[in-house]
Amino acid sequence: MYRTPLAIVALLGLTGAVIAQEGVFQTKSLTPETALVAAKAALESCRKQGYQVAVAVVDRAGVTQVVLRDRFAGTHTLDVAANKAWTAASFRTSTMALAADTQPGKPMSGLRNLPRFLAAGGGLVIEGGGTVFGAIGVSGGPGGDADEACAQAGIKAILDAIEF
Repeated sequence: MYRTPLAIVALLGLTGAVIAQEGVFQTKSLTPETALVAAKAALESCRKQGYQVAVAVVDRAGVTQVVLRDRFAGTHTLDVAANKAWTAASFRTSTMALAADTQPGKPMSGLRNLPRFLAAGGGLVIEGGGTVFGAIGVSGGPGGDADEACAQAGIKAILDAIEF
């Protein structure tokens, strides 16, 4: 007769432990050094092609970790690169894809009114091993395709550090 209440208490105790474990989670983040490697590689890729750009790397929440601006990149490129990175991190997709999905008349066109939202090529999500680490944004090339290629070079430079 006493076994049933004891079994229930034991089960409830185990359930409480499982619930407590689900109350927290762990995330992996880029180190500032890794973010800087990505930004430098993106900047260098654009330089080799003759582009003066700004590069921003943000964490998974869109908070800026690193910003680099080449000598002759326009002053606007700082904000544009950071906003591209923020947008890619926030929506977990490339800004080039968002540019197509948010054109006037499309169901998602209202997103263009959000502060910091920038749907133009050059923002990419940084992910590895199934984990989203953040995003990189590049601004100042002759178009979104060029900015995106430089951003991709930045990600490529850190793949070994983020793949596991």
